[in-house]
Amino acid sequence: MAKISYYTEEGLNKLKNELNDMKTKGRTAIAGQIAEARDKGDLSENAEYDAAKDAQGMHEMKIAKLEEIMSNARVIDESSIDNSQVAILSKVKIKNRKNGIEVTYTLVSEEEADLKTGKISVGSPIGKGLLGKKVGETTEIKVPAGMMEFEVLDISRFSES
Repeated sequence: MAKISYYTEEGLNKLKNELNDMKTKGRTAIAGQIAEARDKGDLSENAEYDAAKDAQGMHEMKIAKLEEIMSNARVIDESSIDNSQVAILSKVKIKNRKNGIEVTYTLVSEEEADLKTGKISVGSPIGKGLLGKKVGETTEIKVPAGMMEFEVLDISRFSES
């Protein structure tokens, strides 16, 4: 059974664009490499041709994997998310109780997680520890560095600023 993955509209569009680029530009580039290698003579002793054919196989495998992911992708309906507690697509402002540092994270699916943009996975230790919490609640979360205590300061929708 294939794994269903949940995405934001933005995340799914990013996947669609990546797949489209791989099918068009990527395939064209590899076909060019194969043609160039073929022009160099005897194919039985042509390492460039073999490498280009291997690259083509890997590229087609990546396309097939991405198509499988897309076929099992679902868009999360942001309007149905309850903002009274932390859930997927919640934008959560939390405070580290030990050092007072405040950070804001958006909880997303594992596939869309990107710490640089403040998106953490609901499957990460912090994501799991925050799920279901309400504003004002505190939670102790076991992270690689040890136990940390966070207070939920604010919960808003991902699309809200």
